[in-house]
Amino acid sequence: MSLQHHEMKIYGSIKLFGGTGSPELAQKIASYLKLELCEREIIEFPNENLFVKLKQSVRGQDTYVIQHTASPVHRNLMELLILIQTLRLDSAARITAVIPYLCYGRSDKKDQPRVPITARLVADMIEVAGADRYITLDPHAGQIQGFFSIPGDVLTATHLIVQHIRKNLLPHMIKPVVVAADLGFAKRGRNYAAALDTPIAFVEKRRIANEARAEALTLIGEVEGRDVIIVDDEVDTGGSISQATMVVREHGARNVYLAFVHPVLSRNAAERLASLPIQGIITTDTIPIPPEKMRYLKDKITILSVAPMLGEVILRAHEGRSVGEMFNE
Repeated sequence: MSLQHHEMKIYGSIKLFGGTGSPELAQKIASYLKLELCEREIIEFPNENLFVKLKQSVRGQDTYVIQHTASPVHRNLMELLILIQTLRLDSAARITAVIPYLCYGRSDKKDQPRVPITARLVADMIEVAGADRYITLDPHAGQIQGFFSIPGDVLTATHLIVQHIRKNLLPHMIKPVVVAADLGFAKRGRNYAAALDTPIAFVEKRRIANEARAEALTLIGEVEGRDVIIVDDEVDTGGSISQATMVVREHGARNVYLAFVHPVLSRNAAERLASLPIQGIITTDTIPIPPEKMRYLKDKITILSVAPMLGEVILRAHEGRSVGEMFNE
């Protein structure tokens, strides 16, 4: 018996569980793997306590919980933790938390006195709940990987976005340039520019105290007479990317496109993006965009699915094969 088959026998078969936060993505992953989502019951009592019950045994099985932790953040996070503990108490052989979007990614360091490192706390809770592994996409800060003691696959949807831009936008663009929405995204912005073989520019901004808003200051690089692709990892309130859009417009940019992985879209972010002088938005389905927000964006937005990538990573993890090979790494 080969090691690969031995591993598969140890963990049993793949069992997929979707939380209430990511039902469509969980179903797409199941479809990719040609599996059915396992049935579970999730009830919220009048006192807001959650109750989870599995509809089948997972003893000895290789289980995966698919749940993002965006809004409602604390409901989705607790649901993830309770699902993981339920699988642990039912003697699952291995439990993997599949978290397309990981909350508290911005609270990754003590950058001022008397503040928490909440991203570390979230990692600890996922481990204590019983997860053996984790899979996540484009965390806001790379060091979050170091907060986990369990192994994991930290993926990026950059490849999907780059492929879409290369196929559908680049052939029609004039002197394209990638613009990082802020200096914190400079390194990953360079990855976009290198993959698309374009120059890069940067918007410098300064955050104001502990407020969510930030003040854009200036542009580093050349955008005049060029088509611009503004890139970022996530859009929350839309303030930074809106300011970046106006800065490149003021510096003579032609057509402007926005590209980001996580559509958090808090408050009136969807309306804000819809009102910008842009040609299009490219994002993914790591977080579902509710209909009341989609109605503002439907004519401008392209949503790429991360389900095939996550499905393939789950399959390779189950079979003990390299994930890096997917990205020629």
